[in-house]
Amino acid sequence: MPWQRVPWRRAVYKEANLTAEAPPPSFPFAAADPLEPAEEYVRMRENGSAARVTLPSGDPAWLVTRYEDVRTVLADPRFSREAITAPGAPKVFPIARGAKSIIVMDPPEHTRLRRLVSYAFSVRRMEELRPRVEEIARGLVTAMERTGPPADLVAGLTQPLPIMVICEMLGVPYEEVDQFRTWTDLMLSFDSGRREEVIEARDRLNGYLAELIAAKRTRPTDDLLMVLINARDEGDRLSEEELVAFAFTLLGAGYHATTAGMTHVMLRLLRSPERMRTLRDKPELLAPAAEELLRLSQAGGGVGALRIATEDVELGGTLVRAGDAVLPSTTAANRDPGVFPDPDGYDPAREQNHHITFGHGVHYCLGAQLSRIELRIVLETVLERFPGLELAVPEEELEWRTGTAFGRPERLPVTW
Repeated sequence: MPWQRVPWRRAVYKEANLTAEAPPPSFPFAAADPLEPAEEYVRMRENGSAARVTLPSGDPAWLVTRYEDVRTVLADPRFSREAITAPGAPKVFPIARGAKSIIVMDPPEHTRLRRLVSYAFSVRRMEELRPRVEEIARGLVTAMERTGPPADLVAGLTQPLPIMVICEMLGVPYEEVDQFRTWTDLMLSFDSGRREEVIEARDRLNGYLAELIAAKRTRPTDDLLMVLINARDEGDRLSEEELVAFAFTLLGAGYHATTAGMTHVMLRLLRSPERMRTLRDKPELLAPAAEELLRLSQAGGGVGALRIATEDVELGGTLVRAGDAVLPSTTAANRDPGVFPDPDGYDPAREQNHHITFGHGVHYCLGAQLSRIELRIVLETVLERFPGLELAVPEEELEWRTGTAFGRPERLPVTW
């Protein structure tokens, strides 16, 4: 059944939940420890792979928690990303991103757009970029040293590093970061009460990027955004709307997830100074430790991976009906004891660490290799330059950014 013909009837959900004794719990769940998964994940995974939840928008959905079933939802074409943009479809965020964004496209349109930039994010290209990422990281750490402790590790390193890198790749002026960061922050909010603010932020970001694209057409540059402009103007391989949407998707996704992930990793290590000492003394553990820390990370939360079933599908013993919203939780799947022995434990030498932090299938994160490189460089630089790094405030005083796709501490005050 093509996704366009799926009946978006709330009755579908009511019918599926007639025997429930209580309304589905609200998602995302509140966790006692923001670095660890909520207890609800464990109970749901033990009781079955799929369980009913209520999204921030008020829409019901199936939350999928077991590793193999999460991989199925992420890769099986019967679970559509594009369908979430249809009128009346269940959603997580106050507004749909629009079918012109690559992150909510299905093949073949998704394949067409991904091919335009896949070379720019290839393993080879990312390795060529490594020296520049190292240079940026060293410069940021040097600035922190000059200012002296205490310093905010978020404002000083984990936020500006990925922003500076993606700005250079795209050809977006870094000095204008305060403008577009505010807009992208709002667009990742799933607070339905801020819908008008989110719409305004989307429109202003689109306008900013449209002006930037027009300027580049007048004075061509050597960057990824110019590649996309040429694909539009010379090859007619994407529309003007797709061009702007691609630009804001790469800009926003290029740092939000990485900033949150790196901040979670650093806080986890700050909790355990002995782990930092081990990585400093045994640098050969750095690469596998980074993968283990990515597996354990709760930075994403999975709220952005919503799909719609385009036909009836049996999922882990649960019948998901056509039109049902399905939310695969990668963070829960990464703690599946059937796949990862001692799933909540930290094992930097873990073998067969096939975590799905970066997704799976056709929507596997384009920037996964870049994020890995940035994380490795942050760890290497911090371990070398700040051997006595520790939190400058009690952890309970940290203020967390919530209600967004990528939760993290607002600030991470440290001393050394």
